[in-house]
Amino acid sequence: MSSPHIKSAAVTAALSALDEGRTPERPVLREAVRALLAVLAERAPGRSVEVRVPPYGAVQCVPGPRHTRGTPPNVVEMEPATWLAVATGRLGWADAITQGRVRVSGIRADLSTYLPL
Repeated sequence: MSSPHIKSAAVTAALSALDEGRTPERPVLREAVRALLAVLAERAPGRSVEVRVPPYGAVQCVPGPRHTRGTPPNVVEMEPATWLAVATGRLGWADAITQGRVRVSGIRADLSTYLPL
């Protein structure tokens, strides 16, 4: 079940740049991050976890109690390159956590059942 977002030109271009040790251009990286966040929101519908990939985007996802005000109790935050790696399976969720590349808070903030996309 492959989503068209994962095969998007921006995701491909951003991953190619990272593979070559280059930083993707900002518009490409922004589009790739947002495309993959959209896939996560589609595959894990809900509003109990906020996934943040500053400065490019954030989505609420994962079934459970809905958060409405202030800082959500379940937050996942990471750098754009880390998001691309975990979303596409180039970096395992547990490894990303162990390496300190993902900051998580809250009991629902484990995305391992939804990744890779």
